[in-house]
This record gives sequence, C-alpha cells and structure tokens, in this order.
Amino acid sequence: MGMKKLNLGYIYSEQNLGKDEEFFIELSQNKDIDLILINIAKDIEEDKLEEKAKKCDIIFNNSGDEFAYEIIKTLETLGKKVIDSSKTYYYTEDKWIFFLKCKENKIPVPETILLSENMNLAKKNLKNFNHWPVVLKRVWGTRGEYVEKAENLEEAEQVIKKFWEKGNEKMPVIAQEMIHSPSYRVTTVGNEVIQTALKKNKGWKCTGVYGKEFKKFDIDKKLEKMIKKIVKVMDIKVCGIDLLKKDGKWLVLEVNSTPAFDFFEEEREIVIGKVLDFLKKQV
Repeated sequence: MGMKKLNLGYIYSEQNLGKDEEFFIELSQNKDIDLILINIAKDIEEDKLEEKAKKCDIIFNNSGDEFAYEIIKTLETLGKKVIDSSKTYYYTEDKWIFFLKCKENKIPVPETILLSENMNLAKKNLKNFNHWPVVLKRVWGTRGEYVEKAENLEEAEQVIKKFWEKGNEKMPVIAQEMIHSPSYRVTTVGNEVIQTALKKNKGWKCTGVYGKEFKKFDIDKKLEKMIKKIVKVMDIKVCGIDLLKKDGKWLVLEVNSTPAFDFFEEEREIVIGKVLDFLKKQV
C-alpha cells in the first residue's frame, strides 16, 4: 500500500494569492500533498472552518495577522494540530514575557524593564534604568510598529503618551537598551537552521520590513547552541530569530512565528519546500 496523501490546511489572509501561496500550491502538488486553503480574510464562519478542518491532517499558519491566533485557537478546539500552536504566540507576541523567559533560561537578551502605567512612575523607572538613548516598545506589536527611540526623558514621555493615545487603551510599554548593531535573522524549521540573513539598514531600525539589504552570515558553534536552546524553550517549529551583537557577543532581540520566507527571493521556493517536508513528518 502506498502512503496516504497528506491533507494540509494552509491559513493565510490575502485578498488574492500571494507569492508564498503560489509556491505552497505548486510544491504541494509535486510532493503529493492536498493543500486546503483557509483564507481568513474571507471565510471565517465557524461552520465553514469546521468543514475545512475536518479534511485536514495538520494545519500550517502563514498569516502574521493577530486575528489568526483566534482562528488557530478555534481550530485547536476542534481537535486539530496547528503549526505553530497558539501557545507559542504567548512568548513571541508579548515582548516582556519573552524577555523574562530568556532570562529564566539564561539566554542573553538586551537589558529591559517594564514601565509603570503611571507616567510619573514610568519616568522614575526610566531614570533608574538610565540607558540613553532608550528604545521604547509596546509589549504587543508586529513589523516594528510601536517601537521608537528616545534620547532623553522628555522624548520618552512623548513617545509613551503617543503609544497610549494610538491604541484605545493603555498598553504596557517596555524600555530596552539601545544596541548599535545590524540585525541578524536566522530562520529555523524544526531544529534545523535553513537560512541566515544579515539585515543592514540606513536608519536605526533594522528588523522586519525596515531591513533593506540582505546578505548571509555564518553561524558559529556558540550561536548554534543558543539557537537550539531558543527553539526548544519557545517550542516554535517554524521560526525567525532576530539577533544583535554587543561587544562581539550574541543577544536575542526577538523570535517570530510565521517568519517571512522572502529575504532571498531566489531561495523562497527552497525554504517553503523544507517547511512542507517538515509538516509531512509531523503527521
């Protein structure tokens, strides 16, 4: 008897099929996978989701929208295995919890504090922290939104107020030491590093959409050990890790589930192929 065909659910949120979707469709055909598209920009009624979920052996989320977490939780409630699972987002989306989890596991990270919701106390926190310029971040926010730097206390107060006004509620804010370093992105699938990208940028932000020029970098033994530890602690199967260098030592800035596959356009197909091979083994 031949192997049963894999029925793979694929979550995305686009009005039209993007480059990733085209590769997932094409490669699935080559790898004898039935791809079941779940477009959460369009169909999210519970009964429709349930109908699609029934057909899936496993589901892969490739949507970076926060809304996708609710869909993942819905599918998990229906008894489906989703990569990555909703619990991994707890560490990737809450930057403070991520920092604490790294500290607990002795993974080096930039110095970080949580600021009070009371402006006078927040200013006192910053004074005691005494890292200038300082990077301020809302604990939730993707693609570099809600991340700004402040040169002094007055600027910091303006940034925090702006963050609080921009959202309709006071979201917690962290302060982080500013590290002058390019951003080093490592993409992992399972335990395997499948791509590295050194992101250089003109401005001070160099993660995510702000990084403009990419080249590869080599992973030394120390970094390899650190990456394995991060993947294990955060339990993320398909992961983008952003690293910085301070005084020649590696620090982890953040981890991203649903990482971008397009740092090197000519490698996108290879990376997506590796994700599909990995998903096949998970069933």
